[in-house]
Amino acid sequence: MAVMDSRERLIETMSELMWERGYAATSPREVRERSGIGQGSMYHHFPSKRDLALAALQRNCDDLLPASEELLTADGEPLDKLTRYLSQPKDALKGCKVGRMTQDPLVAADPVLLAPVANAFERVHQALARVVREAIDTGALNAGLDPERLAYLLTATIQGGYVLAIAHQDRRPFDQARAGALDLLRAATTGSGAAEQSVPANKEE
Repeated sequence: MAVMDSRERLIETMSELMWERGYAATSPREVRERSGIGQGSMYHHFPSKRDLALAALQRNCDDLLPASEELLTADGEPLDKLTRYLSQPKDALKGCKVGRMTQDPLVAADPVLLAPVANAFERVHQALARVVREAIDTGALNAGLDPERLAYLLTATIQGGYVLAIAHQDRRPFDQARAGALDLLRAATTGSGAAEQSVPANKEE
């Protein structure tokens, strides 16, 4: 296995620290100490903490997108794809690596730092909306549904589930929120398709 170079180690460390405590609470010193990279090398690659944070945010988004898009663009029935998307094993108490950044005041106030986060959510939203639209067009879901609204609802359910799980220090609200979304999908089926898979309980990445 190739040894991770200093630039990659800095990005990986910043990514982990931002997920654990946020951008505002992460100091360059902490990044250097955990990564084992010296100050000179750090500022050679990234002139400022903001530059490093932007690279780490992009990395986090790049980690999130492929798995989500692969599930939603794979071959198969649209309701099956939505069910698999809502049933992915997640570490609910750590929260979403990307979604948590919207709660960081310095990220939320900085359009440059917020841009990759917004772009990642938009791409997932568009993929979700396409699958919902496909389910409606094939008659699996009720024709009266709005694909855009339902796609936003599914994302809000997952992100809100993370918040509730962290607030209660219990993953059950996250699992119950996802199960509720599946219940709604089942209730909206026309009879030609149904989301029958249940959300796996107490599984983590």
